[in-house]
Amino acid sequence: MRGGVFVDSGSVRVADLTRFLEQRNHAVPRTHAAWLLSLGEIIDRRELLTRAAQQNDPNLERLCHEYLPLTFSRRHGDPSRPWNMFAINVQDDDGNQVLDYQGNWRDIFQNWEALCHSFPVYFESVVAKFVNASTVDGFNPYRVTRDGIDWEVPDPDNPWSNIGYWGDHQIIYLLRLLEGLNSFDPDALPRLLNREVFSYADVPYRIRPYDAILRNSKNTIDFDAAHDAEISDRAMIVGSDGRLLMNHEGTVLHVTLGEKLLVPALAKLGSLVVDGGIWMNTQRPEWNDANNALVGYGSSMVTLAYLRRYFAFCRDLFGSLTDGELVVSTEVATWIEQTLSALSSYRNRLSQPVISDRRRKKVLDWLGSAYSEYRAGVYEHGFSGKATVNGAAVVDLCNVALDYADHSMRANRRDSGLYHSYNLA
Repeated sequence: MRGGVFVDSGSVRVADLTRFLEQRNHAVPRTHAAWLLSLGEIIDRRELLTRAAQQNDPNLERLCHEYLPLTFSRRHGDPSRPWNMFAINVQDDDGNQVLDYQGNWRDIFQNWEALCHSFPVYFESVVAKFVNASTVDGFNPYRVTRDGIDWEVPDPDNPWSNIGYWGDHQIIYLLRLLEGLNSFDPDALPRLLNREVFSYADVPYRIRPYDAILRNSKNTIDFDAAHDAEISDRAMIVGSDGRLLMNHEGTVLHVTLGEKLLVPALAKLGSLVVDGGIWMNTQRPEWNDANNALVGYGSSMVTLAYLRRYFAFCRDLFGSLTDGELVVSTEVATWIEQTLSALSSYRNRLSQPVISDRRRKKVLDWLGSAYSEYRAGVYEHGFSGKATVNGAAVVDLCNVALDYADHSMRANRRDSGLYHSYNLA
């Protein structure tokens, strides 16, 4: 039940699609009222996406990609727990079927991946839903629903209240969705890489600067209450698209799929401890709840191992751009360049079985500072424009990241043939 089940196989009920568009962005169904009428009562999903792209409206195309006709869904968890407040919404007051879904990020994409193997035509839409709900700093909100996204808000009167970015599951869930889509439709991802029809979630969390994280790695996220209120006001006017990042004109900012695939990987590299794993410093546990105590003090080889698999997949995907270019936001292009420079500068040291603590810290400082500078600029000013990155440079980034992952995995292999999963500082 976590995530629901698809109805009507690959067909779309236009009346429900129209309701979804109205929920998400009030202007879209008004602008395209005649187009929606021209679709008839039911339309094949592939035909819908083709016809939406012909309208040359990134909002319409993005939302049609995200439309998921799911029913019989509830959030994960024991209803007796005070934080698990959910409903199974399957009928309206008149007994008509309701298409609706809700779920915590860590659960819903896990279930959707399995579901898509029975309904592979929806792999592309689930990938779109995933990347459109991730943030400029490479993380994801707490909850995903038909109506959009949601996040935790501090509440001093609620002992269960807490904030932080859930980074666990993120890379592997996205990767498995990409692998599934690629197996079902090998042309889909290359076709979408440079399509500027994808968005960012505007979660009002602010990861603290790198030097502040070094001082206190267990208290690293600030909640921007003023921006949270601004987002709520915006959503009242725009629809739930108001929870997405806006451009300087006040409309949803659209970027390429290639950018959306690179940002979470760059964010993980921004916390790379060579031979130690990915530093868990965003106030949330990894994979296993028993590892809560590791937050801030632990680094995850589990995440680095999955990141290795992710970069291997991306190397092949972005290899199709070797003679071309990828369009990304200007600040992302700079971040790519700085990350590649940091990793390349110490790449020759990977020929040694062990990296010294001094060099390990230098790599972490360089990567962490580059990530911190990127965040500071985007938090304060947003994106300034677009830039192009050569496909070969992206492949180089993937290759050097793979070298660091491989070295770290060798360093964590035990005499038993098993590997360390986590390391404590």
